[in-house]
Amino acid sequence: MNSNVENVVIIGSGPAGWAAAIYTARANLKPLVIEGDPTSEKNRQQGTIPLGQLALTTEVENYPGWPSGHTREFLKSALGEDQQPYWVTANKPQPNHGINGPELMELMRQQAKNFGTRIVSKDVAKVDLSKQPFTMTTHDGQQVQAQTVIIATGARANYLGLTSEDNFKNRGVSACAVCDGALPRFRNKAIVVVGGGDSAVEEASYLTKFSSNVYLLVRKDKLRASKIMQQRAIENPKIELLWHTELEEVVGTDESGVTGAIVKNNKTGAAQELAVSGIFLAIGHTPNTNFLDGQLKLNEKGYVQWTTLARTYTSVEGIFAAGDVADDYYRQAITAAGTGCMAALDAERYLAHHGHI
Repeated sequence: MNSNVENVVIIGSGPAGWAAAIYTARANLKPLVIEGDPTSEKNRQQGTIPLGQLALTTEVENYPGWPSGHTREFLKSALGEDQQPYWVTANKPQPNHGINGPELMELMRQQAKNFGTRIVSKDVAKVDLSKQPFTMTTHDGQQVQAQTVIIATGARANYLGLTSEDNFKNRGVSACAVCDGALPRFRNKAIVVVGGGDSAVEEASYLTKFSSNVYLLVRKDKLRASKIMQQRAIENPKIELLWHTELEEVVGTDESGVTGAIVKNNKTGAAQELAVSGIFLAIGHTPNTNFLDGQLKLNEKGYVQWTTLARTYTSVEGIFAAGDVADDYYRQAITAAGTGCMAALDAERYLAHHGHI
């Protein structure tokens, strides 16, 4: 990083960040992406490694443009032999449909680089948004200044913190039914959903389209979900509500992934093993906003709040937000990429309006 003031700095490297980079680079704004520190153990543990949540998943079947697998030959031509992602070099299996998440993200990253995007593999430790140009300080103390900033740091799914849960992530343990529910491993099999709010009921209801039945584990004797969602869960013959029940351990094998779940009644202490092929956590998400230190207005759930309808404007002029860090509703790769494009166009027009370009 140099001492010059950047036109635009993009913080984050998921679909929103790379879409923003592609659009700002093509507009000749020479964007700088601060993608995160790939060597950070903290990032690994909390799921905030560079390339976003898709880097933590396997098959991506619902991103337009990838109707089937067998993408390795294209990856070799698109990325070059010396830039093959770990997923390819480790010879991980290809999906029957779609593309693997890490591969899709590497392609987005390369596309941004092709237009001249510069990339710094560090974490942003703090920002000063009180005056322009804005200042960002990385974890090693280096600073960069920018006329505009696009916040695209995403949100991480909440997990219970079980060792066995971590061992089977993306091998039957998931936090996104829409992303993973249609995968073959879950079809016509029993599934566990953990949670008692609207999201948990929505996930359970969605999963009944594919699974044989869904066990909904609820810690208390009632759901926190809205009345209409409670009614849907109770009336759905494929959903079995297990009250006062918590997940104790994920059971599985290296070959098959998840094969069961040990659950415990927190009132009686009785434990049982459920034969299931998947476990979905629906206990919320945490937006990655700590580094902002309260300098941007957040909504009641802690997500960056857009201040203008159909715009990516935030409470500080010149700061824009894209992707899951500002979206507590859709949380899909395609919607993140869409708002990344919007933020790029908003930033470009802001710079032009203020005579910076």
